[in-house]
Amino acid sequence: MFASSPNTLRLQRIIQKSGQRAYHDLVTLPTNKPIISQGPPGYSAVSGHTVTVFGCTGFLGRYLVSKLAKMGTQVIVPYRDEDEARLFKPMGDLGQIVRMEWDIRNEDQIAECLRHSDIVYNLVGRDYETKNFDYSSVHVTGAERIASVAAQSGVSRFVHVSHLNASTTSKSKFYQTKAEGEERVKAVFPTATIVRPGSLFGYEDKLLTNMAVWPIWWKLNHGQTKLRPVHVMDVAQALANIMSIPQLPSTLSLPGPSTLTYEWLLDLVSSVTLQPPSRAPVLPQVVATTLAKVAQSVWWPALSPDEVIRRYIDDIEVPGDWAAVGMSEPAEIENHAITYLRRYRSAENFVRPIVFPTRPSPVSPEAY
Repeated sequence: MFASSPNTLRLQRIIQKSGQRAYHDLVTLPTNKPIISQGPPGYSAVSGHTVTVFGCTGFLGRYLVSKLAKMGTQVIVPYRDEDEARLFKPMGDLGQIVRMEWDIRNEDQIAECLRHSDIVYNLVGRDYETKNFDYSSVHVTGAERIASVAAQSGVSRFVHVSHLNASTTSKSKFYQTKAEGEERVKAVFPTATIVRPGSLFGYEDKLLTNMAVWPIWWKLNHGQTKLRPVHVMDVAQALANIMSIPQLPSTLSLPGPSTLTYEWLLDLVSSVTLQPPSRAPVLPQVVATTLAKVAQSVWWPALSPDEVIRRYIDDIEVPGDWAAVGMSEPAEIENHAITYLRRYRSAENFVRPIVFPTRPSPVSPEAY
């Protein structure tokens, strides 16, 4: 242990004096549970909240946990694989990140994970089906089970993350089950907040980085499918802000700021990576679906038949509810593209200037 210098001790006393508790540090939840914050801002603070994030080991979950911990929140991180949970260790101060093993089919484990929490986030989802977990068991039955246990345990708030295109009439089973899950959650937890983000991009995403590796699958529908990509950090910040906002609409839509086509995104990836455009042919939907079905026999995740269907479905045009979560418009995809795509440049092109492709003409709402 290193001895604290007089200057360090003096600084700590100043922080403690300036950080004395005040009336605004006290928040009373609907269950009359008092929440008292204290300490300097940052990882060593104590916000007074205890939060459980189901699905924390996923793409969005790890960023949400990091932001919650940085606010001084004690975060319960349920995990299935010990190796996936190791990344949470440096995200919070001692005792702020609590790892707990769980199974979505075990109500006792779910109850143990959330019994001390005043807010629960459900980010659990699957992009493809497996023999153990299909879309319905995760998006519908699993979501209902978590919400039901949360309601029975007296949790004050429940936030369920769905998808922008969730619809019971969608051709995609993924979108269908997302919508059914929303209904089941609202039935057992009427005050739940449903969050519908658009397609996410960021580190280790399945959008930009996947386009750089397998562009052929993004040429389906001749690249004319429209989507509204949103930065994962913006969505994570919006979810973290929900914790401190007492009243919210029952459903929040969080799409990206612009409507873009896969064709333009492929041009963006090619321009940023300085790689020539892919010469792969445009596969008919029937051929792509057949290949996707065959690919399900391999042990690693491959393009599923339902993902092929989703490549032909445009993102819906709805206004974003960013202001409701205390945020302005999210960042455009060009602002971050080089961050996630630079690694695909060759050594001689690594520091060359960025040239973005021309944006497509804005699409009027009447065209949808």
